[in-house]
Amino acid sequence: MVDRLVNSEANTRRIALVESCFGSSGVPLAISGRVLVGEGVLTKMCRKRPKSRQFFLFNDILVYGNIVIGKKKYNKQHIMPLEEVSLENIEDCSQYRNGWLIRTTTKSFVVYAATATEKQEWMAHIHKCVEDLLRKSGKKPVENHAAVWVPDAEATVCMHCKKTQFTMIVRRHHCRNCGSVVCGPCSAKKFLLPQQSSKPVRVCSTCYERLSKALKVDTSKTSPNHENSNVNALKLSNDSSGDDDSDDEGTSAGTEQQHDQPKFYGDTTNLNVEESFNASTTHNSSHLPTN
Repeated sequence: MVDRLVNSEANTRRIALVESCFGSSGVPLAISGRVLVGEGVLTKMCRKRPKSRQFFLFNDILVYGNIVIGKKKYNKQHIMPLEEVSLENIEDCSQYRNGWLIRTTTKSFVVYAATATEKQEWMAHIHKCVEDLLRKSGKKPVENHAAVWVPDAEATVCMHCKKTQFTMIVRRHHCRNCGSVVCGPCSAKKFLLPQQSSKPVRVCSTCYERLSKALKVDTSKTSPNHENSNVNALKLSNDSSGDDDSDDEGTSAGTEQQHDQPKFYGDTTNLNVEESFNASTTHNSSHLPTN
């Protein structure tokens, strides 16, 4: 689909422009063989509210960032390897339409397009890039993905104990394993989730007990040295230091951005949008919009 753009002047200019829009807050994106497939604005469900984010689809990564100045400047650059990306369709509801889940091993969230056509185009192109990348690398799709966080507004009380009422003083926390909104006492422990962080992260009491039992079963089948390593990791999970409850809200200048239709580059004559869209939505989801 995009082979003809590899090392082309047009592709080089587009990638250089993306780099300049992120400025010093981003990392270099130009590498041999990388092609900018498409770009556009999608609405990302963040922890507190939906926010407009600028997305760039390359043939090997998906990049997004906060919009500081429309079409000119972005910050808080996030890079997601397409080898880890999985898509899941979300059915329309009265409040939100044209959405789907983007899942990876480290972060998962919901995005919404402005129209059904844009949704189909985005999902089809992402699915095609993932498919081509996995075929060339010979790797299998990733099966384990990070949980999608439930938005703060969806939980007025702790989803674990069902008792604690959230207020301005009693803050919300998110379990990094299941994504539930929980109170402090119900998420007082941490557990090492290597796919998400090199340090133990906050989990709810239920997930902690389940993960601890699974770890004990696993260590009983391994060598003593490996067992000691896992036990040490389990002990670290009780340390409350280094907590991170950032929600990637960021700031956007002014009101929500009005955006043009997304642009997709390269030879799309071989891309059957409807077929690729259907292939990437084999599992429909009726989940509430999260994270």
